[in-house]
Amino acid sequence: MSLKKVAIGSGSLMWGDIIEPGLQMAKKADVKYICYDWLAEVTMSILYMLKQRDVNGGYPPKLIDWMCKVLPITKERGIKVITNGGGANVEGACEALKKALKEVGLKGLKIGSISGDDITDKLDKLRSSGIKFTNIDTGEEDIDSIKERVVGAYVYLGSEGIVECLKGQADIVVGGRLADNALYVGPWMYEFGWDYSEENWNKIGAAITCGHVVECSCCCTGGMMCSYWDKVPEPWNIGYPIVELSENGDAIITKTPDSGGLINSWTVKEHLLYELHDPKNYIMPDGIADFTTLKLEDVGKDRVKVTGMSGKKRPDMLKVGIGYTDGWKQELQHWFCWPDALKKAKHCEYIMREWLKRQDLVTEKIHVDYMGFNMAHGSLVRVPDPEEVADLPEVGLRICAKFKTKKEAEFFREHAMIWSAPPAGYVFNTTTAPAKPVRIIKLWPTLVPRSIVQIKTKIVEV
Repeated sequence: MSLKKVAIGSGSLMWGDIIEPGLQMAKKADVKYICYDWLAEVTMSILYMLKQRDVNGGYPPKLIDWMCKVLPITKERGIKVITNGGGANVEGACEALKKALKEVGLKGLKIGSISGDDITDKLDKLRSSGIKFTNIDTGEEDIDSIKERVVGAYVYLGSEGIVECLKGQADIVVGGRLADNALYVGPWMYEFGWDYSEENWNKIGAAITCGHVVECSCCCTGGMMCSYWDKVPEPWNIGYPIVELSENGDAIITKTPDSGGLINSWTVKEHLLYELHDPKNYIMPDGIADFTTLKLEDVGKDRVKVTGMSGKKRPDMLKVGIGYTDGWKQELQHWFCWPDALKKAKHCEYIMREWLKRQDLVTEKIHVDYMGFNMAHGSLVRVPDPEEVADLPEVGLRICAKFKTKKEAEFFREHAMIWSAPPAGYVFNTTTAPAKPVRIIKLWPTLVPRSIVQIKTKIVEV
């Protein structure tokens, strides 16, 4: 008797990805689900701010356009879509999607929505009940220092809501801060009938591991690689990854047929290390995966077999991201040409700092990079004395300053003396007007008991 297997593909890695690889997968790949991950650590806070500006917003604007192009294909081929693209406004995203699908004439689809991750309005009540939102990075005991600046608070959810929506025959499932690999774990738990009992811990660990490998799409098919990056076939046509997971917990990692990119043991290894702290304890809402027990084997062109995956009981505590505002930043960039390009750039920094001393302006922090020397590696790289590199053709200067208020940042942008007082060789035609000040959003990572989270699901039909 052959083992049941379910193939799931990755359709996107973040808000800002491109649509074509996911469309290519929907048209050509033999998959049952395609997962669209739209979120990163701070993305949710940005979406909460968008919702503050417009109560109907709060989700990635491209979500609706993408789904209107993807869903006609997936509906025809019997593929289901799972996404956390609801961001900070799942209900609004689903309403907008329902309206848009009607306008394009696509009927007979069921949209499943998942809520319960947003605890912004519950922070005071939870604190009064004795829960402390200890910062797991800094150790700060509670959010007293930032409570007036909180933008949003969201719990990383597991796959329970996805399973419920699939039981309700949803064709597309839309959630908010669903953990990245929960998008994949959910369909597998539903298809294989797994629950969270001990007998399934290793299998759920396998699902988490596989979800982790493919959640950033082309990062395991040749994109953003440390090695082989110059040997990836057709990187302009890179195929996104697919996991064929069997009910016994073994898997094949592959990619969309007739696409560029590369899958081998090394590409999989590289992404296994992504965002990894303790390889024996990769903690997710659905369980804890152990990456030290698995084995990888190349079993064909662009096919890697993964066996020996394992896991542990899911945690009692869930991660929460609390986003808060922390002032404003203003960035300026300038370029200088030969001769003495570096000397001119340093002189321009000197002018800027001396000008700041004479202003009624409080600069909370200022950071300077010399583009071409230390912009990527910062203090790890020594910026040479100008006399050592007098023959450089050009050097860039990047100045980023932090201010408490937007007004101060705008003043710096409009009046900084480096616009009018640099030495000859300041390349005006490569210097664009600086962008407007940007509000700084910081993340306060913390944990809450799983018991305080109430997950709700709803199915609506188009």
